[in-house]
Amino acid sequence: METRSLGNSGIQITPIIMGTWQAGKKMWVGIEDSDTIKAIRAAVDAGITTIDTAEVYGDGHSEQIVADALSDIRDKVVYATKVFANHLKYDQVIEACDRSLKNLKTDYIDLYQIHWPSGTFKTELVPIEETMKALNYLQRQGKIRAIGVSNFNRAQLEEASQYGRIDSLQPPYSLFWRWVEKEAMSYCVDNKISIIAYSPLAQGLLTGKFQPGHKFDPADNRAKNKLFQGENYQRAQEALNQLRPIAERHDCTLAQLALAWLIAQPQANAIAGARNAQQAVDNAKAGDVKLSVDELKEIDAIGRTVTDSIDDNPVMWDWN
Repeated sequence: METRSLGNSGIQITPIIMGTWQAGKKMWVGIEDSDTIKAIRAAVDAGITTIDTAEVYGDGHSEQIVADALSDIRDKVVYATKVFANHLKYDQVIEACDRSLKNLKTDYIDLYQIHWPSGTFKTELVPIEETMKALNYLQRQGKIRAIGVSNFNRAQLEEASQYGRIDSLQPPYSLFWRWVEKEAMSYCVDNKISIIAYSPLAQGLLTGKFQPGHKFDPADNRAKNKLFQGENYQRAQEALNQLRPIAERHDCTLAQLALAWLIAQPQANAIAGARNAQQAVDNAKAGDVKLSVDELKEIDAIGRTVTDSIDDNPVMWDWN
């Protein structure tokens, strides 16, 4: 698979990235460690050499599973992980990074990201200057190679950039969830900040495998996803029916079409999770789908039939 520059860091990432939220098991149902390890390894074998995880995914379990899968080829892969919103004081950032290094069985993290802005989920407010001071220190030490932020809006991204180089923004972004395009994308383009989109398949909705009326286990985080509820879900089903003929023209799945559309957007790369090895291989094949300018416009218009009616809250889940 082709690689792209991560911001101005000099690090090369793949446009399709292996996501491992599900590897932590918490907030997911039916996940087995052995299947996840096989999926991660299959992703790398298929050309996806960038892996995204976080300390909060199963309280470090996801990071440990990544290490179990890839420690023997650490020099051939790029690790991206995150520090959570409750660990943003200076000493907490240092301690969290050391825990992640231990979990990942490595002496450096390629991309270290602030997972959510300070104050999110009723966490203590910490000045971004303090958090960035710790991240800059870790970078000088060689423990991290690049700094990123996740779930930041444009104003928060601009403020963080005052205190150090930000090389990536990780927002929720898919054909069915496009809030990042409203403000932050133009800033990322102007400042060469890579967009690393999470939930690029709208948590599986864009695969087309969920039928009208589908209900999730209450323990599954998708039970709270706005896209799976009411009229949003109905509009999504109608949009999927319009996307199917385009996928058929390219002899690809709906998921591959959605991923191909996303990585064709400015600065955009896609984090795609996988429960098993076949899903990981299928995700990698999205990198081979080449869409024309007219097709990109057609897909764009179909996506807007869903997104134009969604509220302005940038959080995809109804957690309140």
